[in-house]
Amino acid sequence: LRLSVVLTSFFMMTGALLRCIPVDNQTVKKWLIHAGQLLNGFAGPVIMNAPPFLSTTWFPPDQRATATAVASLFNYFGSACAFLVGPLIVPAPNGTTSLFTASNHHTDFIKDRIQALLYAEFGATALLLIVVIAYFPSHPPLPPSIAAASQRLNYRNSICRLLGNFRFLMIALAFAVPLGILAGWSGVLDVILTPLKVDAGWIGFWSTIGGCTVGILIARFADFFRGVLKLILLLLFSGATLSSAWVALTCFNSVTHLPLTPATLYTSCILVGVFITSSVPFFFELLVETVYPVPEGITCGFVTFLSNVFMGLLLMFLAFYHADVNWLNWCLTASCLFSLLLILLFKESYDRLYLDVLVSV
Repeated sequence: LRLSVVLTSFFMMTGALLRCIPVDNQTVKKWLIHAGQLLNGFAGPVIMNAPPFLSTTWFPPDQRATATAVASLFNYFGSACAFLVGPLIVPAPNGTTSLFTASNHHTDFIKDRIQALLYAEFGATALLLIVVIAYFPSHPPLPPSIAAASQRLNYRNSICRLLGNFRFLMIALAFAVPLGILAGWSGVLDVILTPLKVDAGWIGFWSTIGGCTVGILIARFADFFRGVLKLILLLLFSGATLSSAWVALTCFNSVTHLPLTPATLYTSCILVGVFITSSVPFFFELLVETVYPVPEGITCGFVTFLSNVFMGLLLMFLAFYHADVNWLNWCLTASCLFSLLLILLFKESYDRLYLDVLVSV
């Protein structure tokens, strides 16, 4: 775990360094930015998939759901902060930002502010690397549970176990389809809502913050009442299905005649993000329980890759069917309903929890 985190921090710092190198040649600058983004992408798998492994390694069974929720949802929290930090440092080029006078909205000033933001990102990642190198042990002195000390399958056997486990594939699709569709839908939400004169940026911010808060609070409940992950996911995706249907029907108000106001769009869109985002740690925990003793990183890496595949497919279809993007709302609703049905049919098991709680008694 230590080596993975050190390498991840190094990739992030190096990527940030390449992006902030001041060069006048635009071609060189473009390739430096691409290289920096590539290195940042190399860091992604550990950041996105390590939380369940981290929680198993460092936390006892009655704290694992909370640890997974905090570690996984803080990725989303960082993304939400970008909605605030970016506009505060870099003014809008159209002069709509009230913090700056019109004379400051020229190209050179905006370039300087972007460069300052890149320097700040490099400083933050460099500090993170120093802290990780100074102190980030791979494991605690004593394992917090039997599962933390148990042997896991190797990579080849793990992949075979995942692909041959029908229950895993069910819950993997239940995770990947709505999360992938939500990522694609959120990316073009501004296109969907601009004709309706609604700011998609603040919807993204509040839905992410709400999802992080709700996810962590429910995770504490899941730690107190263990074995209820399926119930939690059923409740969350019932809410996601209803709220996404609300969005779709509201945007289709020429037929449904539902009130099309900023308040209803803000509320419904934020609820969609809250319900789906907060489900991430519970999916991770249920996936790990289902295929134990497959390593947590392999399990979560597989479903995260699958989620990105569905996001890519959605964006590919969008390239061909972009005249009217309201079909994306119905696609999101269908994905939530599909996930809800899979969760309902899924037969849960808690092999890792059984090992920790019953065998250790």
